[in-house]
Amino acid sequence: MQTTRIEHDLLGEREIPADVYWGIHSLRALENYPITGKSIGAYPELVKALALVKQAAARTNHQLGQLDEGRFHAIDEACREIAEGRLHNQFVVDVIQGGAGTSTNMNANEVIANLALEKLGWPKGHYKELHPINHVNMSQSTNDVYPTALKLAVVFAIQGLLDAMETLRLAYLAKAEEFKDILKIGRTQLQDAVPMTLGQEFSTYAVMMKEDVARLREAICLIQEINLGATAIGTGINTDIRYAKMATEHLAELSGVKLVPAENLIEATQDTGAFVQLSGVLKRIACKLSKVCNDLRLLSSGPQAGFNEINLPERAAGSSIMPGKVNPIIPEVVNQIAFEVIGNDVTITLASEGGQLQLNAFEPIIGHSLFKSIEHLEAGCRTLTDNCVRGITANRELLAERVRTSAGLATALNPHIGYENATWAAREALKTGRSVAELVLERGLMDKESLERTLRPEVLTAPRAE
Repeated sequence: MQTTRIEHDLLGEREIPADVYWGIHSLRALENYPITGKSIGAYPELVKALALVKQAAARTNHQLGQLDEGRFHAIDEACREIAEGRLHNQFVVDVIQGGAGTSTNMNANEVIANLALEKLGWPKGHYKELHPINHVNMSQSTNDVYPTALKLAVVFAIQGLLDAMETLRLAYLAKAEEFKDILKIGRTQLQDAVPMTLGQEFSTYAVMMKEDVARLREAICLIQEINLGATAIGTGINTDIRYAKMATEHLAELSGVKLVPAENLIEATQDTGAFVQLSGVLKRIACKLSKVCNDLRLLSSGPQAGFNEINLPERAAGSSIMPGKVNPIIPEVVNQIAFEVIGNDVTITLASEGGQLQLNAFEPIIGHSLFKSIEHLEAGCRTLTDNCVRGITANRELLAERVRTSAGLATALNPHIGYENATWAAREALKTGRSVAELVLERGLMDKESLERTLRPEVLTAPRAE
């Protein structure tokens, strides 16, 4: 059997392994971009999106009478199979590449063409019968295929992140309910402030997550505006005047995503603002996730010389030299994911700014950075939920004693004994180690019944009810 086949492009002829579905353009990309070692096939959402874009284009071209019945059905079936997971290992070009994504587009064209040729009974590379560009890429350009597929793939990928964020939010809420009756001292600038409940502390994390879910859904709406039909620069050259609208409708139907055509295709072809907006939201999520992890590390610090208010699940031995040490490894790994996402946002910002005239050539690094951020944030949310938050316990006795002896209780007495007396009580408590309540009673600033009523948990942790 033949081990290679010959294909040609404008630069000449090359031997291609006979059994692969990619062709000469993909081969040159393999040689030109040995960058990350990670191929576009590693992002199944992107491969699926590329297949659906090509399928929508084929259906539109067939409907407009430009693609014959036999080739259409072969391309349509090939695209369907790839979208369902077949041949993803044939999408071999590196995720970071020059050419504004041309190598990715050609890799898709070649794999679809060769799979379609098989369905028509022809060998791979027999492009006279069905051509990667003339037929699979009909009415298209990299400049509308790649950004459209990228946007659709991002929408697919984000669903997993949204699910992970919602699961984490519910885990926070469960802890808020579990800890709702545990008083503690809140802190500002790492200094003792006023009482709150540990449940209130965890409920704020749930609210923060809920807000970020809402912002992420808003960002998705901007991503769903596409430039399919723009071809090279947005003028729609080489397409039927009906093509852009019809192709978008087909793609929306195939993908189940509410896609809309951009109002101005020339603007949409060069503008990457929606990616910058999305990346900003991902950075926001990362910042707040990391802030919560900072809190968890502080609150669990110790166990003897730190805050020691909560206990994180023990997931691994913490030291090769210190016996018995256990570290907050899950919050730490989420912190590192946040640092990466913030760095990815800088990359995306610079890549967007670097666009020139009618096209941004740097969408491959934008896509790679977005996928990394989405993928790692999802994994971070899931490990934080499963391996940390659900197993957190509270040190109730320690927290109760700290509230009882806290000088911060003096703040609650301001309306009753005045700021100067409250200041005296706070400072005297710190100096002597005696409780604020004891000092106030001793000086006769309040009677015992009034003091106990004022220091009830429900009064200390909420606005006063007149």
